[in-house]
Amino acid sequence: MSQAPIAAIATPPGRGGIGVVRVSGDGLATLIAGIAGKPLAPRIATRVAFRDAQGNAIDTGLALFFPRPHSYTGEDVVEWHGHGGPAVMRLLLARCLELGARLAEPGEFTKRAFLNGKLDLAQAESVADVIEASTASAVRAAARSLTGEFSREVHALRDALIELRMYTEATLDFPDEELDLLREGDVQARLSSIRERLHAVLARARTGAVLREGLTVVLVGAPNVGKSSLLNRLVGDDVAIVTAIPGTTRDTIERPVEIAGIPLTIVDTAGLRDTSDAVEALGIARTRAAIARADLALLLVDARDDEGVVGEGTVSSLDARIAALVSELPRDLPRIIVHNKCDLAHVAPRIERAADEPVAVWLCALTGQGIELLEAEVRRIAGVGETTEDAFFARARQLQALTDAARHLDVAKEHAESLPPPVELFAEELRLAQDSVSSITGEFTADDLLGEIFSRFCIGK
Repeated sequence: MSQAPIAAIATPPGRGGIGVVRVSGDGLATLIAGIAGKPLAPRIATRVAFRDAQGNAIDTGLALFFPRPHSYTGEDVVEWHGHGGPAVMRLLLARCLELGARLAEPGEFTKRAFLNGKLDLAQAESVADVIEASTASAVRAAARSLTGEFSREVHALRDALIELRMYTEATLDFPDEELDLLREGDVQARLSSIRERLHAVLARARTGAVLREGLTVVLVGAPNVGKSSLLNRLVGDDVAIVTAIPGTTRDTIERPVEIAGIPLTIVDTAGLRDTSDAVEALGIARTRAAIARADLALLLVDARDDEGVVGEGTVSSLDARIAALVSELPRDLPRIIVHNKCDLAHVAPRIERAADEPVAVWLCALTGQGIELLEAEVRRIAGVGETTEDAFFARARQLQALTDAARHLDVAKEHAESLPPPVELFAEELRLAQDSVSSITGEFTADDLLGEIFSRFCIGK
């Protein structure tokens, strides 16, 4: 299919040693001649002067020509590598537009790569994920998706579903033999194998989703229990003022931190208490707003006041203001009770778990004792193990597709175990599961979904 040329600056805004203008589409010979003044040899960097309409030099740099189909987009592509000044990049882009290209839409280069079969949809989305990844673990997870590892797992699931569907559909031609055919074909064993594989992929994708999105962790507690000290310890720097004066923190302080490859945003908050100070009251209001958007709450208490923790999210032995503080948390917000200043209470760092009770960690934020226990518990709540080396970067729609497929297979299992088995309903659930899985790589997707996905890319990609 013929495509009109598109052009964009492919390097970030601002000044740099090198800037790149990328053009992709059909009929680039005229555009190349208009800028370079001569044809370009394929896949060879050629030093040329970039010319304007009057033949004057805009810049001098390297030109690279990639003929179709051996290019990123699968179309003819030319890249102009010049000096990375904003003005010269704009002039070079304007020259490309004069010669018949149009300005590319966000993500349009990668969208064309997908439409031309150079990437599947999961790989195409991972291009943006590699760019946006904020930790080394996230980069590696995104790279696994970009190189097709995630897609290969999805394709294996799809192929297994197709094979099982083919056998199941064949039984519909022999209605009197359905039960025997399902038994002889070991349908339940095949289905069980597919379900196990799907759940394994889903677990890896969920880990990748945490690496991609990160978690917002809010520090909550009464004044002077050590929230700012814990923030400083986790961040590894003195980003919050620590004093013995209650109410020192008047506003929320947010800092990024990485724990076991997980990007976290740690939010230190003003201590919750009754106050007549108008400024402190504003800080407390912001604390409640931070709690509302958090993924995890660390509820700090002074270990010297402890006598134990009980269920239903209440702290039994602390005073009424601490019990009221617990009630500030939404019921479904995961929380960890952090007993700080364990050194002053002469208590060794430890972690305690009990049924239907919040996990409790004893530590000292000032010295760092027990911090590794807290970090391990954060990983557990995030659903991330000791390693993230096998994770796939996953987006919300991909997780939803895998979850939907798992739900359809659960229903299919119920049908397969019924006597007599409703083969038509069993086959339909397999079809729905296949459709869900196939949507991940773009083998089954709507045009408006494609538009939504690629509109989130940067202009030059």
